[in-house]
Amino acid sequence: MRILLKLVIDCDADAAWRALHSPRAVAELYGSLVRLESAEPGGLPTRWEPGTDAVVDMSIGGIVPMGRQLIHASDRITQDSRGEVRIFRDSGIPLTGPLASLDVWDHQLAVSPAPGDPARTLWRERLTIGGRTAPLLWPGLWAAWQWRALRIRALAPTWAHDTAPTV
Repeated sequence: MRILLKLVIDCDADAAWRALHSPRAVAELYGSLVRLESAEPGGLPTRWEPGTDAVVDMSIGGIVPMGRQLIHASDRITQDSRGEVRIFRDSGIPLTGPLASLDVWDHQLAVSPAPGDPARTLWRERLTIGGRTAPLLWPGLWAAWQWRALRIRALAPTWAHDTAPTV
């Protein structure tokens, strides 16, 4: 089963790409609805790098535990008819809680310059879930992704002010 998002957001693709790699920015996408906290002894990395594995605890509003999730980050760059598309993939898996009943968790987020407006970003997400409980969990995840879409639109203009990391 899939949940898809397709938005044009108010920041350039470089700023959106930096935000996708920021654990803090990703946690802000859920706002007060879902809280993500590191289950790692040293905390979360400051940036998701390809090959990064991290475990987070999720809760509703920081009160009701939702379980633990392994995040495994990878990147790839492809081309489509409009040019470069950068894809961030979380191929981790829920470890505990209701989502752990899923056999498949594959979350891919793609950013590229918006058609006709390179100062904005075409943001696409695809969450693929599978397993016997997927039909039961899909409505709640779909609702959470609609919340994410609202948060992405609201937060994207602030990402434009992030500075590029120095190398």
